[in-house]
Amino acid sequence: MTYAFIRHGQTDWNRDGLFQGSSDIPLNDVGRQQALDAAATLRDSPWTAIVSSGLQRARETAEIIAGELGIELGPAYPKLAERDYGELEGTSADAAIARWPSREYPGAENIASVVERGRAGVARIAADYPGQDVVIVCHGTIIRYTLSDFAGRKVDGILNGSISTFRLDGDHWNVLSVNGQALAVADRI
Repeated sequence: MTYAFIRHGQTDWNRDGLFQGSSDIPLNDVGRQQALDAAATLRDSPWTAIVSSGLQRARETAEIIAGELGIELGPAYPKLAERDYGELEGTSADAAIARWPSREYPGAENIASVVERGRAGVARIAADYPGQDVVIVCHGTIIRYTLSDFAGRKVDGILNGSISTFRLDGDHWNVLSVNGQALAVADRI
């Protein structure tokens, strides 16, 4: 079984460098094109299901991809929602990072919680779709830190519309690619 994490397409807040988090911001036209581009990349693989976070930017990305691949859109999984940034949502990411370089933002969900939700969401999808290859559309922070946890090392930022793949080998998650680039075997645990 292979899984593909796809980060939703671009929104105006992504374009403008603003924290979105749990704010429900729609895709823009660039984001819709990124969804079409992701679908074209996925077309030659045997995907059997597509699911997403419930936030509209992820859901619309998943709808576009499902339509292009001729796959019925599956459910939304609340555990796949983006990290809640609290009062920082809608503010400049650059300014927040400059003020809190450790990225421990006051009032924001902590990274350990994000990883726990990401692992739980993927485990639920694996249980709901046994033996199937599943596309999972969600958000940059949850993808980044879940893959980092699976790989046992830091994974760089996740790009809008990018595809990262992983699979379950026995009881171990094995990260295959990040942002469409193969993860070197030496980098895998």
